[in-house]
Amino acid sequence: MSLITRRGLLLTGAGGLLAGCDAVGSSEAGRDWLFKAEAVHRSLQRAIMDRNALAREFSAADMSPRFRSNGTRNPDTPEYRALAMNRFADWRLVVDGLVARPLRLSLADLRAMPQRAQITRHDCVEGWSAIGKWQGPRLSTVLDAAGMRDSARYLVFHCADSLRGGAYYESIDLIDALHPQTILAWAMNDRILPVANGAPVRLRAERHLGYKQAKYIMRIEAAASLGAIGRGKGGYWEDVAGYEWYAGI
Repeated sequence: MSLITRRGLLLTGAGGLLAGCDAVGSSEAGRDWLFKAEAVHRSLQRAIMDRNALAREFSAADMSPRFRSNGTRNPDTPEYRALAMNRFADWRLVVDGLVARPLRLSLADLRAMPQRAQITRHDCVEGWSAIGKWQGPRLSTVLDAAGMRDSARYLVFHCADSLRGGAYYESIDLIDALHPQTILAWAMNDRILPVANGAPVRLRAERHLGYKQAKYIMRIEAAASLGAIGRGKGGYWEDVAGYEWYAGI
């Protein structure tokens, strides 16, 4: 019997969901079924995996010669262009919502925090993969500085780019937010993060497919629920195209 990898099964499942989302998701009953199935998938994933299990890390020799960009390659708004022209010196990462101490962090602030560097594989729902090196503070370090309130359950990443369906955003739960390989990356392959790959800062949540790795982060909001954010499904592609909110691999 041929070996079916877990990653391949997930990508196949994601492709099947997307191919059928128009038909199944056309009714409220169909949409309810999809999201209930996703909840079962997430629960099974949590049950069989250690919450602190690490994604595989690689050596420098394994790094891909080219790490392609996907999605938005430049937000190209007046606000973003002004930030980029000044090398993001005026950019501030807002951390708010259900926190005790709202923050406004500069790139210098993030670089002054303890850093983590990791060489990992980026798996895209489109079917391609690439191995790259990322550096930045652990997200947990930022959350400790902000002081999460007990009612917080999710983190929502509000981004600088917008697509036809609206402003781009993504979200993860606190299990993934506090994972040791979840970082706010400002460097890629030992260089400042390029615009095409998400400058000034992007999320790296290494146990998820690529569409969860939010780029161009402007604000991190701690929330008790995702229902009132966007269209309530937890992310731009989840809202407009039926992607699964939980994209663990």
